[in-house]
Amino acid sequence: MGLLLVAGFAAAFVCDTFNLADQYLAQIIMYIGINVILTVSLNLVNGYMGEFSVGHAAFMAVGAYAASFFSVSVFPQNPAFFPLSLFAGGICAAFLGFMIAVPAFRARDDYLAIITLALIMITKSVLENLPWFGGPQGYHGIQKYTNLSGVYLCTIASIMVIRNIVYSNFGRGIIAVRDDEVAANLVSVDTKQVKILAFVISSFFAGIAGGLFAHLIQFINPRTFSILKSTDILLMLYLGGSGTIIGSILGAAIWTVLIEALRFLGIWRFVFAPVALVMLMIYRPLGIMGGREWRLFIPKENDHGRKK
Repeated sequence: MGLLLVAGFAAAFVCDTFNLADQYLAQIIMYIGINVILTVSLNLVNGYMGEFSVGHAAFMAVGAYAASFFSVSVFPQNPAFFPLSLFAGGICAAFLGFMIAVPAFRARDDYLAIITLALIMITKSVLENLPWFGGPQGYHGIQKYTNLSGVYLCTIASIMVIRNIVYSNFGRGIIAVRDDEVAANLVSVDTKQVKILAFVISSFFAGIAGGLFAHLIQFINPRTFSILKSTDILLMLYLGGSGTIIGSILGAAIWTVLIEALRFLGIWRFVFAPVALVMLMIYRPLGIMGGREWRLFIPKENDHGRKK
């Protein structure tokens, strides 16, 4: 597994250095990687923790705008400083996630969905009225620092971090919250702390994805991060199957390729997305993987509940 990961990075690095990959194909691959980060991070909250957040586009927007601001206005416009800008975008998104999680998780049931839906509208309105971020016209001057090797590293890192969290003691607390929050409290799981921290981690990676996205397309505006973007992320999550990492990867890859293949439909392809989500929930509620995880993502001591 380790050799495959190193080989993948080497291939991406060579393609970047010698410009070997077709530009269109490389861009699609980078979109897939960014969408995998978004889907895997949302899976931590919606899949493993059992809550229902629809505000991932807002955290992506904050990460995109913050990373762009740092790369354009704070740090010299040099690709060497791009990782710092990207990290700053993730931190800003995580901070917003914390500010939302603290009051949101005081409520129960479906209130998180309502609060995060409102967050998308608030974020979009704020960005449209901030002149130093370009207002409704969008943010300009962003350099194309996102490349194949960078997306590859960020994607692998996000997958491995989420995977390690899920199979840690903290991850068991997350799953306990999903299965029965009252019982989790009774066995000394600090459910409020678990939910807040999981939400913050999820927001951080959404911010990283937003920074990569902004420095790939080199232009962002508030309309890019509307409820339609959150719908796309939700569809990718439930297409592959929530509660599994491999499901998030498959859902992101399949949906990214499919929505690109449907480009000839024009604006109607965005009508296709919510309709597909409804049909998916009716006919395949568990997604492609149906709750099954790829064995390579399962630690040996967790495999079949036996230590090996």
